[in-house]
Amino acid sequence: MIRFAFTLVCALTLAAQPTRYIRATGEASVSAKPDQAKVSVAVVTAASTAQEASSQNAALVETVLAQLRALLGPAADIKTTSYSLSPNYRYPQGQQPELTGYTARNSLEVTTGDLSIVGRVIDTAIGAGANSVQGLRFTLQQDEPLRAQALSQAAKEAKAHAEAIASGLGTRIGAVISAQEGGAVRVVPVDVRTAPGAGAQTPIETGLVQVYATVTVDVEIVQ
Repeated sequence: MIRFAFTLVCALTLAAQPTRYIRATGEASVSAKPDQAKVSVAVVTAASTAQEASSQNAALVETVLAQLRALLGPAADIKTTSYSLSPNYRYPQGQQPELTGYTARNSLEVTTGDLSIVGRVIDTAIGAGANSVQGLRFTLQQDEPLRAQALSQAAKEAKAHAEAIASGLGTRIGAVISAQEGGAVRVVPVDVRTAPGAGAQTPIETGLVQVYATVTVDVEIVQ
């Protein structure tokens, strides 16, 4: 499904300048089903000492990694995205802060091309000891073909609107003087919800990935 939204800017140079031109901008959006998911989970532990918080965290992370590799295979795409160990304080009124312990956090990102098991990835991580689901993103492994399609459509529309502007002004356009592109991959937000009932699998709706591009052209006025 392709949807288009266009913004137009018309710029006519002063008569003293050597070239008069019209500037128009077109935007095109292409929707596609994602073929890759990135799940971010974290193991958070708290203890009275830094060593204890760190040791507990390390043990739980090892369990989480082992269970995820059992699900996804030994070549699973899993990486650590952040690690922190920070002190916790209590702030009694009118007194100095009191150290109460330490919190360790290890964040992992799991990437899979099998979208049918995304819910199982989340459930496996939680069942193994992860106690925070930080995010879920659906993406495309190769977005360039769709991006090229969106760019082509945006360029055609930008030029078509330059022609429409020229017609409204009682003039004609000539060659394209310059063209500039812009664009990105926009991911539809995903609502991660845990199904009610013991042992229920987390339901996931993948939605659509939006690939969009914009093109701005400067077209010469010849009359």
